[in-house]
Amino acid sequence: MNVRLAVALATVVSTAVTGVPAAVAASAPEPGRGHHSGTWAPARDEEVSFVVDGTTTYGTLHVPARRRGERLPAALLLPGSGPTDRDGNQPPAVTPNTIRDLAGVLGGNRVVTLRFDKYGTGRTGPGEWAGHPQDIDHPAFVRQAAAARDLLRGREEVAPGRVALAGHSEGAVTALVLAADAPRDRRAAALILLQPLAVRMLDLLAMQLHDQIRQLVESGGMTGAEGQAVDRAVDGAVADLRAGRPVDTTAMPAALAALFQALAGPSRTFVTSVDAVHPPDVARRLRPMPVLLTCGTLDPQVPCHTTDQLASVVRHRVVLPGVGHAMTTADGTFSPVLTRHLRALRW
Repeated sequence: MNVRLAVALATVVSTAVTGVPAAVAASAPEPGRGHHSGTWAPARDEEVSFVVDGTTTYGTLHVPARRRGERLPAALLLPGSGPTDRDGNQPPAVTPNTIRDLAGVLGGNRVVTLRFDKYGTGRTGPGEWAGHPQDIDHPAFVRQAAAARDLLRGREEVAPGRVALAGHSEGAVTALVLAADAPRDRRAAALILLQPLAVRMLDLLAMQLHDQIRQLVESGGMTGAEGQAVDRAVDGAVADLRAGRPVDTTAMPAALAALFQALAGPSRTFVTSVDAVHPPDVARRLRPMPVLLTCGTLDPQVPCHTTDQLASVVRHRVVLPGVGHAMTTADGTFSPVLTRHLRALRW
């Protein structure tokens, strides 16, 4: 197999965040302007924690400047796939601050936000799954998010019934499931799906790999026959994962084989459980609520066309021109179009 193919497939594009956006400068109302300063509480960040499934989860609650006793709308922020922490980072190599910057934009619109280190990241770490990561599944992450939602709902700074769910990439799937399955007394006030995983996870992965293989064939990096063989191997591996069979990687180059061996190893329970979620089907269970769904024209990880079916169900989509997966423009600026739509959303 051509060496260039192995090198290219070693950097397989998944739904993890890439890119390094500049920090967003969020502005809160000036407490002293037009009001006696003693009637205003300044903006603050607070370290919070909660326990679910025997694990203490740690997060950051941001409360914008507000009149003392005032209760504000709130949003729970859920990051993308892989070991992505409360700020939207996978340190030390990948630090786009995606979720931290989203909190900044919402805070500038006087929205309380909670973001937390999901299992396997940041201060939370593996928790109850230390030593047996093969047992964790996507429903565990949904339960963790539900506990965070309940903490946010109970805060004195938060207006009753005004908690939105906001997820980026794979986090949007968690937000979608949480919104669809919430009991009546915990319904989401709004749903924000940012560059969401909008099809089954393994279908998206296969699409990304087939696209890379096609590009290698077109550039002369491999022959058409080699490309067809690798395409068949990818489809076979996806079928093996879904059927619970051992994954056959013998026809794959080393880098691609390593990817599928990892998916079929300790990550298999999680991978197959999140792959079982078909977002458009989940969206059909949603109760009426404001929904903001976005995609970026420069996003190779979640191309806009992959959100077509989900958008048809929620009947809304905002296409962000010149924006990649990390919700930023080419110069690293958080999308001004997205900022405008977030500020226009009311719940």
